Amino acid sequence: MGKIKACLFDLDGVIVDTAKYHYIAWRELAKELGFDFTEEDNERLKGVSRMTSLDILLEIGGVSHSNEEKLRLAEKKNENYRTFILKMLPDEILPGAKEYLEEMKAKGIKIALGSASKNAMTILDRLELTSLFEAIIDGTKVSEAKPDPEVFLKGAEALNVLAEECVVFEDAEAGVEAALAGNMKCVGIGSPEVLGKAHLVIDGLHQMTYEKLRSLED
Repeated sequence: MGKIKACLFDLDGVIVDTAKYHYIAWRELAKELGFDFTEEDNERLKGVSRMTSLDILLEIGGVSHSNEEKLRLAEKKNENYRTFILKMLPDEILPGAKEYLEEMKAKGIKIALGSASKNAMTILDRLELTSLFEAIIDGTKVSEAKPDPEVFLKGAEALNVLAEECVVFEDAEAGVEAALAGNMKCVGIGSPEVLGKAHLVIDGLHQMTYEKLRSLED
């Protein structure tokens, strides 16, 4: 690998923490269906698609529904979630994230978003971060979920760089695996136990520097 030319960022858990809003939206849906959904239950939904998450939720409640009804419930959950994110403010950006994005841009590193979220554009607009990204690959532009590398490969393509010139920032194991499958370097954000396959693991972007990025070059 030569020089690093681009950084690709996951959204949830890396730049902003929307997990709490997902949890509240699922909990409200469960309450409507007549059962409790705890934070412990919610752990099972991390990094899982909306429909699979709904199946887990219904299984916890011991409730079964037709496919048609399940689509309606998933849509209802998404509407609940969107009411929360439409009220988000720039102060919800995770510590150091905006500063790091600005520093990379100033150093001439290209920046793209690689997120499975179909609400990514709404969130970036609310956080006033949209202009920092040269490419935004979200859930509306990909057909394969992580650990498939599609979202990151499309990001590299949109930035016109090679996969091996990219560093991916991820907080989920499936995301780290996607980066490695795409032949990219990866910085894990979170626990070394979970993200041990990443080339570097940090607590958050507030710990990241341009020098640390360069140290990932072979």
